[in-house]
Amino acid sequence: MTDKMRVLVSDPVAEEGIKILEGAGFEVVVNTGLAEDALIEEIKDFDALVVRSGTQVTAKVIESGEKLKIIARAGVGVDNVDIPAATKRGIVVVNSPAGNTFAAAELTIAHLLALARHLPQAHASLKQGKWDRKKYVGVELRKKVIGVVGLGKIGRTVASIAQGLLMKVIGFDPFVTKEQSETLGIDLVTLDELYQKSDFITFHLPLNEQTKHMVADQELALMKKTAYLINVARGGIIDENALYTAIKEKQLAGAAIDVFEKEPCTDSPLLELDQVIATPHLGASTIEAQINVAIDVAEDVVSFLNGRTVANAVNLPAVAPEVFLKVAPYLETAERLGKMYGQLYTCSIQEIEIVYKGKPFQLDTQMLTASLVKGLLSVGLEHPVTLVNAMMEAKDRGIKIKVTKEMPNGSGDLIAIKGKGQHEHVLGATSLKGLGPRLLNFDGFRVDIELGGNLLVVPHKDKPGVIGKVGMLLGEGNVNIGAMDVGRKALGKDAVMVISVDQNLSKDVLEKITKIDGVENVTDVRL
Repeated sequence: MTDKMRVLVSDPVAEEGIKILEGAGFEVVVNTGLAEDALIEEIKDFDALVVRSGTQVTAKVIESGEKLKIIARAGVGVDNVDIPAATKRGIVVVNSPAGNTFAAAELTIAHLLALARHLPQAHASLKQGKWDRKKYVGVELRKKVIGVVGLGKIGRTVASIAQGLLMKVIGFDPFVTKEQSETLGIDLVTLDELYQKSDFITFHLPLNEQTKHMVADQELALMKKTAYLINVARGGIIDENALYTAIKEKQLAGAAIDVFEKEPCTDSPLLELDQVIATPHLGASTIEAQINVAIDVAEDVVSFLNGRTVANAVNLPAVAPEVFLKVAPYLETAERLGKMYGQLYTCSIQEIEIVYKGKPFQLDTQMLTASLVKGLLSVGLEHPVTLVNAMMEAKDRGIKIKVTKEMPNGSGDLIAIKGKGQHEHVLGATSLKGLGPRLLNFDGFRVDIELGGNLLVVPHKDKPGVIGKVGMLLGEGNVNIGAMDVGRKALGKDAVMVISVDQNLSKDVLEKITKIDGVENVTDVRL
């Protein structure tokens, strides 16, 4: 048995990363294609695990890693790593959030050009011995409008290249300020406006509860019949069946797809359409990107195993252990509070104030603040937001963050977020022993309900019948109510209903609730 630190590489990574690990004096074992049972057995004597997207690092694998200290994902996403299980075991998870930025952006532009000029179709036709110039008349990109949904690193890079092609760039990102967008030369618009105005629409978002099938029949109906969609981000953002129908019925000109809901994918109906260009998830498939992500994670593994800090930790606390123990009960509360705010108020956020009331918060609250900002931004960014990079991500978007601490005033401990943008809003919550995170303040309305699961938020006028009608529609939609609380400031005035439900709500049920007399709007918050 060797005394060297041991690193298991279970997916193919660039040799440059392997050399960094070996150069640090580690024993590196490359063993790819392992099934879960084999990986469970193999991982027992390793200090580090390096993966890409192929290896599923499950809770069982993590539990079996008796010596495991760090898991490194050579790429942006960490969907294949059970982060809560790793955190529970004290194992740090790192990734490479920027290593494939240019690769993904350039593939987007390649698809953009290919769609505009029908390049794959013309190529295939010529290969079949046809010289059909008239059939493949395209359009120029100059002066066309490209809508960029998600203005993170990749989205901004796409926008910059598109501007070089003399395109007009409009964008949607609730976490980019107007000042920031003006600096980037991007006109911020609502999603509906973006769908209606764009000639080409490209998506750069994560796949989560909020973005899954965010483009379906209703959204496709808003778009120009001459418009094209591009998705190199995550499969599932676009409803593939709805997209197929829209293109088939000529409601949309076409699409370029690099990612699918289920992969590998070789039998999607979309592949039958001449108007669809498809590639097998090539977003990060460049020599440079593979080298970059391998180097990034290898350097973090070397740093961490040698007792130094890491650049791209997903779950690493950055406070002293004694402080961590006192604020830990509120970490989940802070993150959920931020996540709820991000889903409710998607208008441009310019500034947030985080207010801490109570004795636990007289200590270092850096980690709590990072956790809240992580929840806030994780709703809409195409790369993972972590405790380490959350504050920098907010700064990059021009969001000012102010922290205020107040001693308890008899009302107990409380964390509140006050956001300033087009409008000002406030949410407040606490953590109660045995009950966990509780929402206590919704825009000045006093409520008390679990801050978790699925919450249906219904601002309305306080008048008879509204609550009953909402409950009836939920029952008709086969949606079970777990709990409900109503806040109001005065009889017959504005009020808010917050309902904990056990199932995701369909768009049909949400639309029916919105139409109830007295209901102002409805938001399905998923925590």
